[in-house]
Amino acid sequence: MALTTDSIKELRDRTGVSVMQCRKALEEAGGDLEAAAVLLRERAGASALKKAGRELGAGVVGSYTHDGGIGAMALLSCETDFVAKNPDFGALARELAMQVAAMDPESTDALLTEPFIKDGSRTVQDLLNEATQKFGERVEIGSYARLAVR
Repeated sequence: MALTTDSIKELRDRTGVSVMQCRKALEEAGGDLEAAAVLLRERAGASALKKAGRELGAGVVGSYTHDGGIGAMALLSCETDFVAKNPDFGALARELAMQVAAMDPESTDALLTEPFIKDGSRTVQDLLNEATQKFGERVEIGSYARLAVR
């Protein structure tokens, strides 16, 4: 498959990482979008490890309610308010709150290892690794809470 601007754009739309990273991944994958996406996911984990020691000083709280009977909030932490104010970062916090509402995890460690409810091929930790790669900052779940009418 030939490397085109459309294929780079499609990979960027799918992953949210920079154009240059998408181009490199597509070149290494011989133009194969799926293989390039896998390469970017692997790199996201390495990127998260490199940033693991950085201090978290900002974040956003995402919330989700389901039919008025279940509600959840998740604090998604990052390094700077610049990233915290990004609409995509806020959307990720809401996705995490939805995950908490749906799965009612016992601990943060359990939450991180769960398959993501919207894409079972990825874990919640994969989402955070991808966010670290996308935003260029350490991203972590600070805390979460779930309430339910019983």
